[in-house]
Amino acid sequence: MVDDAEFILESALEFEPANDRVRLSYIDVLHKRQKYDKSLAQAETLHQSDPNNQTYRLAHANQLVVLGYHEKALAVYDDILQNDSGSALASPRLWVSRGHALKTHGRVAEAIESYQRGYELRPNFGDAYWSLANLKTYEFSKDELAQMNRLVEAGDIEEEDLAHLHFALGKALEDRERFEESFNHYEEGNKIRRRQTRYDAASMSARLKLHRWVCNEAFFSERVDVGCEAADPIFIVGLPRAGSTLLEQILASHSQVDGTLELHHISSIAQKLDSRRRRQDAPRYPGTLGQLKHETFRNIGERFIAETQVHRGSAPFFIDKMPNNFRHIGLIHLILPHAKIIDARRDPMSCCFSGFKQLFASGQEFTYGLHEIGTYYQDYIELMKHWDGVLPGKVLRVHYDDVVNDLEGEVRRILHYCDLPFEASCVEFHRNERAVRTPSSEQVRQPIYRQALEQWMHFEPWLSPLKEALGPAMWSYRN
Repeated sequence: MVDDAEFILESALEFEPANDRVRLSYIDVLHKRQKYDKSLAQAETLHQSDPNNQTYRLAHANQLVVLGYHEKALAVYDDILQNDSGSALASPRLWVSRGHALKTHGRVAEAIESYQRGYELRPNFGDAYWSLANLKTYEFSKDELAQMNRLVEAGDIEEEDLAHLHFALGKALEDRERFEESFNHYEEGNKIRRRQTRYDAASMSARLKLHRWVCNEAFFSERVDVGCEAADPIFIVGLPRAGSTLLEQILASHSQVDGTLELHHISSIAQKLDSRRRRQDAPRYPGTLGQLKHETFRNIGERFIAETQVHRGSAPFFIDKMPNNFRHIGLIHLILPHAKIIDARRDPMSCCFSGFKQLFASGQEFTYGLHEIGTYYQDYIELMKHWDGVLPGKVLRVHYDDVVNDLEGEVRRILHYCDLPFEASCVEFHRNERAVRTPSSEQVRQPIYRQALEQWMHFEPWLSPLKEALGPAMWSYRN
């Protein structure tokens, strides 16, 4: 487990503080756990020990990126690429990493050049092609399309590159309105990911039902007035590709709200409450919530506020837009009873198929199959209905199509729920130049548009498994 690795590596450094290999591994583990303030501090220590070591400089730059210091990181990337172009560090992977930093900062034309340089150096580098497709606004040339097709048909590339290429081809062919070919590539890419993740839809359904059984009305009535008093967080939950980045951009355009990223702190708390069990054992969480003392909820909430401070600016409120936090609304309510929670909801066919087309960097394993994502959406609807029943008024539901059809009206409704005064900048969210770290980054830098509402209809002939899995959610999702 990652938390065990963190403890072991931290202990090893206490005995051997000069062991740079251990420190590099420790930085990697801290990064995976989103302890970016600590990973940056360790990277700075490593860099200071040998300022001319390019590996250490690169490790430092990678940590600068995640905390928003893009210009400093890009200066390191560019220096390595210019002065050490023949070294192993100046690899196609570095060009793609550079592209990600540029994209996050809104420098799209430069990001495109960087991604293209990645596949020029390694023509079968699938991630470079997918990174271009993942801009959502990029159109592949005929030569690029032909090159990707040749690579897939040759069948002699690594599975990871092949998955990226299938997803990229799916997007390229969708843009050309060659929908059946596009779907075939999306399906092939998803097949690879399903093999890799071995996701179990039935097990996930059982876990989500467990929340409904444990966190009932009596459970909360016995735990009134617990938790941290802070009202700083605004959680945006739901499914990926449901419009959460749009809602974040709207709220982050307010003078009193900081945008952050998809924080893993709540899921990490849940994992700790579920720890020390074998994979085949029954889940301990959320049942362990019933074993905690009232003051423990306050302590956990205060620690959440302290540990997320590194992602914030000076605004009194901040956003945590991790979609999967809808699973943990009971936990959030107990540790942060004054936090706001917004459920970003989108039409199930649009939302699920958009997720199916997306190759995520990590997590979201339920998206790699039409049956799997449809089942997950149905489970999400049922759990949100439960939270509405046992915590009435706690969650504000915002439908994506309502935002598209009545932007100002929905903005006013959201701000009213968050106890924030209206600011016109929230309606003009696309003018906000903040860094955006999700696949929707370029979409939320444009004015609101309707095109995404019905894109799934082009693929309807192949979506029967999704419709069957969604069941009642097909018509009940607006309730």
